[in-house]
Order: sequence, then structure tokens, then C-alpha cells
Amino acid sequence: MEQAMELTGWAFWLPLIWAVLIALAVFFYVCMDGFDLGIGILFPFMREKAERDVAVNSVAPVWDGNETWLVLGGGGLLAVFPLAYAVVLPALYMPLILMLLALIFRGVAFEMRFRAENDTQQMWWDRSFSWGSTVAAFMQGIALGAFVQGIEVQGRAYAGGWWDWLSPFSLLTGVALVIGYGLLGACWLLWKTEGALHRRAVDLAWPFAVGTVAAIGLVSAVMPFLQPAFAARWLTFPHLIYALPVPILVAVFVWRFFHALSQDTGRGGMADVRPFLLALGLFALAYIGLGVSMWPMIVPPAFDIWQAAAPPASQGFLLVGAAVLIPIILAYTGYVYWLFRGKVTGETGYH
Repeated sequence: MEQAMELTGWAFWLPLIWAVLIALAVFFYVCMDGFDLGIGILFPFMREKAERDVAVNSVAPVWDGNETWLVLGGGGLLAVFPLAYAVVLPALYMPLILMLLALIFRGVAFEMRFRAENDTQQMWWDRSFSWGSTVAAFMQGIALGAFVQGIEVQGRAYAGGWWDWLSPFSLLTGVALVIGYGLLGACWLLWKTEGALHRRAVDLAWPFAVGTVAAIGLVSAVMPFLQPAFAARWLTFPHLIYALPVPILVAVFVWRFFHALSQDTGRGGMADVRPFLLALGLFALAYIGLGVSMWPMIVPPAFDIWQAAAPPASQGFLLVGAAVLIPIILAYTGYVYWLFRGKVTGETGYH
């Protein structure tokens, strides 16, 4: 960080701008693809075929576009922080490859379940959709945990082993993300459906919410002991004072979420959407807490964003394109969500 303070002009600001853009892209992906992965995670709890059809139709217009942010985050990392990309990818090859295969598997099942010729075929496509969603979420969580716990670097290259990504902490974050995505999926269904499926979504939201809160608490308790820098941010003064608003806000959001979930929903309006927004707020606060721990590291504990950045000329050139494309993506995404607003029923399915 001291070296970064010596930089001036665009050499300082461009990596900072790009770090914020990539962080936002990853967060948008987690929020948007999180709830449709959550639908697949919840599939085993939906007993009726009609319920599963409505659940899939509720995300069918948007699920493909949600993954745009994953491409933007990964592509931006390669283009703007090539050193980080070159170190992180070898460290996380296995969970990322498994995640991508699961996303492909899930995407095929998403479409093929509506083209099954009989109930047996559809049952297997439903299972494939659920397995693909769960594995993709689990591998994303494992990759996150392996990244946060630190990557062994020698010089400017990855120096760890093939299995360094697999650890008790990465398994914990993998399970935590599956539970969290399940909560987002349940809250999405609470917002977008009615009748029996809506009531089932409320019933599912309670245990997944308790599991998510427990996972946030457990991961937060372990985090300070992974890296000395993390402990300094959360356990020493004056850093503790600056970080304290995050856990306080988490407690407030948890209280508001369970209060909203206990209200009489199913009537439409804000009563149905409030639990989903509060669940997204919990994810945002957990993400901010992660940022508090890691900033400004992009390959913990070896490189910060300025050390891993591409030349300023390359960053500036790419920023021009991003300034044009990102507003278009946001406008298109907002329009699609607005176009397909409202409740989804068995008679108004996308397919």
C-alpha cells in the first residue's frame, strides 16, 4: 500500500477504478445467478412437477443474461490484472473447471427438461438441473475460500500444490454459498409465485435463512485467523472502529429479514419482495466485509491491485469500452426484469 501511495495520476486511479468495476461485476453475478442457481438447489424440495415448471419459468427469461457478469468479471481480470489472472487461475483450476462443467450441465438440463418425452426422462433432467446447480454453487464457494485463505506465490508465479484449494475453510465456504444461494432462490420464489409454491418458498426460506446466518457467523469467526492482515483489520484499533458498522448492519438486516418473513405475504407488492431485497442486503454486507479484510490485496497475501495491474495505457483503452458497454448491459438487464415483472403461474410460463 505504501508503494501505491507513491503513484500519481492515472497510474493510481485506473487500477482502483477497475478493481471497483470487477468487484461490482462479481457481486452482480453472485446476486443474479445466485437466485437461479438457488432454484436448482431447491428442486429436491419441490414434490410436484407443476411446481418445478413454475419455478424454472420464473427465471427462464433472465438466467442466461445473469451469467454476463461472470464473463465480465473473468475477462476484466485477464485484461486489466494479468498478473493476478496468471497466479489465481493455476491455483483454482480444478474448482473453476468443475464449476464451468456444472454450469454447462445445468444449462442443458434447463432446456431439455421441457423437451422430455416422458416423466422418467424429465425426472432425470430435473435431477441433472439440481445437481448442476448445487455443484456450481459449491465450487464457487470452494474457489472463494481457497482464494481468501491465501495463494502461495514465488516470484510472479503460483508456487502451491495441486490440492491447495481443498481445505476445511474452502469446504466451509462451499457449503455456505450453497445455503446462501438456496435462500436467494426461496426468496425469489416468494416474490415471483403464488399459491402452494409461494407457501412452500416461505417454509424453505426459514431453514435456509438460519443456515445462511450461521454460515456468515462461522466464516466471519474464522476469517481473522487466516491472514495476519485480516486480524489487524478486525481485531486491532483503530481498524476495528472502522469495520464495526458491518457486523452491526448484518444484525439489523437479519432482524428485519426474519420480521419480513413472518409477515403475511402472498398478496404481492413490497411484502413479497422485501425478503428478497433484505437477503441481497445480507450478501452485500458479507461482500463488504470480505472487502474490508482483503483491501487492497488482489492475490492475498502477495500482490495488491497496483502491483498486479496492466500498463495504464491498456487500462485506459479498456475503460473506454467498459464505459460504453456496462451502461448498455445495465439498461438491457433492467428492461428485461421490468418486462417480465409480476407473478408467474402455470398458465403464463415462459416456455
